[in-house]
Amino acid sequence: MFNTHFEALDYIIVGLYMLLIIGLGLWFSRTKKGTQKTTEDYFLASKSLPWWAIGASLIAANISAEQFIGMSGSGFKVGLAIASYEFMAALTLIIVGKYFLPVFITKGIYTIPEFVEKRFSTNLRTILAVFWIALFIFVNLTSVLFLGAKAIDTIVGIGDGSLMLPVIILLAFVAAAYSIYGGLSAVAWTDVIQVILLVIGGVLTTIFALDRVLPGGGIIDGLKHVWEQAPDKFHMILSKGDPEFLNLPGIAVLIGGLWVANLYYWGFNQYIIQRTLAAKSLQEAQKGIVFAGFLKLIIPVIVVIPGIVAYVMYTENFAGAGEVFQGVGGGDKAYPWLIGTLVPVGLKGLVVAALFAAIVSSLASMVNSTSTIFTMDIFRHYVDKQASHKKLVTVGRVTSLAALVIACLVAPVMRNFDQMFIYIQEYTGLVSPGILAVFLMGLFWKKATNRAAIIGALVSIPVALALKFLPIEMPFMDQMMYTCLITIATIVLVSLSSSRGADDPKGIVFTDGMFKTPRSFNISAYIVCILLAAIYVIFW
Repeated sequence: MFNTHFEALDYIIVGLYMLLIIGLGLWFSRTKKGTQKTTEDYFLASKSLPWWAIGASLIAANISAEQFIGMSGSGFKVGLAIASYEFMAALTLIIVGKYFLPVFITKGIYTIPEFVEKRFSTNLRTILAVFWIALFIFVNLTSVLFLGAKAIDTIVGIGDGSLMLPVIILLAFVAAAYSIYGGLSAVAWTDVIQVILLVIGGVLTTIFALDRVLPGGGIIDGLKHVWEQAPDKFHMILSKGDPEFLNLPGIAVLIGGLWVANLYYWGFNQYIIQRTLAAKSLQEAQKGIVFAGFLKLIIPVIVVIPGIVAYVMYTENFAGAGEVFQGVGGGDKAYPWLIGTLVPVGLKGLVVAALFAAIVSSLASMVNSTSTIFTMDIFRHYVDKQASHKKLVTVGRVTSLAALVIACLVAPVMRNFDQMFIYIQEYTGLVSPGILAVFLMGLFWKKATNRAAIIGALVSIPVALALKFLPIEMPFMDQMMYTCLITIATIVLVSLSSSRGADDPKGIVFTDGMFKTPRSFNISAYIVCILLAAIYVIFW
């Protein structure tokens, strides 16, 4: 293995970070003397978040070990093409801000399943609520805990997995220490600090990697060296002959299944959209979401470029890298190896604290959203319809703790997966196309019926499985797109046959000016689009 030289100063810095975040989280959790938290206080931060807190919290919730470890691992194997997930997310955020948020915020919802009930039915709301609770606990929470622990074990320990379980427990404890008591308010406000820290830590890692890749060089010379040694890693659009084409199928990344993944994730994912539902106003939510779009454009610099640098070091066997990256999941060792090998003492503690920040903020967000859905969509609906605010908040806290305990028990099972980022995207992609189709038709087609939505959602699973196990290999992004289109066609046919072309009584009625956005949002959206066009032209 390799010597990481994680020393006392580094431990002190990480420890101070933990105390700071827990302290700030508890401070932001406070209420006025003699008052109790209401469900709006606990689950929607009293609907008081400004745009900059929303934007920062969106990124902190999104960026975690899945990106720092999983995406840098895919950068090691695939190259810059994996950054399409980040770049296209910036454009997706603009679409969500302009066309989805006005409907959600006008409806005054707490959860995405609650919107489903307002548009379709209680049955469909319950089905999706149960699905999301299971997804958050058994896929999202477990993968973040596992990848985070794997990274910390590699940096701090000796990379043999001996610290995995203790680190999993530590990560869960830090996330629980403030999020369970304080709810979304504690999570969102601490995210502002966390996102600053994770960006600083990520930039530092990239700088040290580029500076050291060419002995005696420098950052600029290092970047030139990486470009010259691995030119094939700097293409955004892969050719059909590329061995990673099945993961990122060329032009279909821009016009195909990636839109399914991104629209589902950014538009209808509770632990993401919940921040915008907690905004002071619709305009504040829209400004926050476009701010997050700008932040997404810099994420590949701090998570993908280090993976490419690690690949070059691997080919040149820098500091024994050739041995480190062998075997299953070798690429996922790229980011922690860079930190452990290249970042000096003291700054290493800061970078690890940044990695902790990314992991803990995502855990806190997922836990809070899991408890929100269970409390508001399951408990209040089926167990105690007359429950007081105090009881609902208590149920939310107990649910958060239970979700973390279950995830801690399941996380170690996720060993031996190669390219965890791709794995998560592929298996989430079995269910996301059908759900996206239901939501899109519910939002924008007034004739869509509840019966059609349920049938469409149920049909989407066997369709996705059939496409996955076809004798002809098909990129999973293409599978997602075809599944979504087939589900939409199913919803259309069932709706028209059962309603005879009449509008559904619960169809969304758009009012004049509903999709009008502030001038600042429009200008920012144009800038994001221009920057995206330039990136794809340069790195096509």
